[in-house]
Amino acid sequence: MATTWVLVPAYQPDHRLVELLGALRRDLPSAGLAVVDDGSGERYQRVFDAAARLGASVLHHPRNRGKAAALRTGMAWIAELTRGRDDVVVVCADCDGQHRPGDVAAVADEVARRLAEGERDVLVLGSRAFTGRVPLRSRIGNRAMTGLVALATGRRIGDTQTGLRGFGACSVPWLLRVPGERFAYELRVLLEAADRGGPVVEVPIATVYLDHNASSHFRPLVDSAHVLAPLLLFAASSLLAAAVDLAGVLLLEALTGSLALAVVGARLASASVNFALNRRAVFPGAARGRAALGGQVLRYVGLAVVLLAAGYVGIRTLEHIGLPLVVAKPATDLALWVASFVVQRRVVFAPGRRAPSGVEPRLDEGAEASTDRARVVGAGAAQRPASSSPRVS
Repeated sequence: MATTWVLVPAYQPDHRLVELLGALRRDLPSAGLAVVDDGSGERYQRVFDAAARLGASVLHHPRNRGKAAALRTGMAWIAELTRGRDDVVVVCADCDGQHRPGDVAAVADEVARRLAEGERDVLVLGSRAFTGRVPLRSRIGNRAMTGLVALATGRRIGDTQTGLRGFGACSVPWLLRVPGERFAYELRVLLEAADRGGPVVEVPIATVYLDHNASSHFRPLVDSAHVLAPLLLFAASSLLAAAVDLAGVLLLEALTGSLALAVVGARLASASVNFALNRRAVFPGAARGRAALGGQVLRYVGLAVVLLAAGYVGIRTLEHIGLPLVVAKPATDLALWVASFVVQRRVVFAPGRRAPSGVEPRLDEGAEASTDRARVVGAGAAQRPASSSPRVS
């Protein structure tokens, strides 16, 4: 039977944290509870004391380091505590009362079921429906981010901003290596999960907003940039290849006097530049090695042929329904450019095979290098192995 740990990062929490833990202790009596105090200060110590009395293990940061650091501290602690087991479920929940115990249990159950079926890299999201009285900022932000994530990964995730997430403790090593702070970290986890090819599962949960979601750390422009970065790099690669193509045609035509040779030579040069840039910079997670390179070249050439044929068919189709060529050509090119990005990300430059989660590098490789070690108090502290890094008080 799977063991469940609920991880709650908390910065300057109020009574809602204690109420959440009490409800979890009542509804999930066998679950372990881990709370990370992200440098809240002495004023909030009574809240964490109450959490410890409810049986939670409380980890303290000596200073505020942000939600991402709190999540990393908690995940590393749980993974070290349960090292060697492949049936441990970790569910991250917010401390502000937005996540109900029943929804936490639903996410945990789905993770446990998937782990039992061998899906070790599964990521389960508690997904809100965004119906009813949802703050406008949250509604618009989530819809925009859902579209951007779908464009960047080829996957549609209905709730990209949810803090209720579950996974196996065996996934902690790669989760610790995901860069980013604040909401950017949770967003990059989704992008990395898509790159790894593991299942991302959404479980419906209640939509609860408190104080018009004033506690949200979502920053539309900054956080959207993290999703758009691969698309912008892909666009830059395409523009540079187009510049090489144009310069090559002009140079080779002047040298050879043959337009046909110039076009072919320039296209080969620009395609080589585009391939190299996409493989190295746009899709850095692509499989490496000589064997992988051969397959990537074949898939890239095949995609180019398909896009060429699709471009002709698309333009002819749009002209047939009455659109002029000046509209049909750019419309077709834009659609095929997006399709090319998705296919190159998912097929041509698909991520290489990762080592099984259980044999990935040590936990501390992804942790922040810092002399600020978390100290642990509460019911779970005595269970920690002596070899793990946080200091026990």
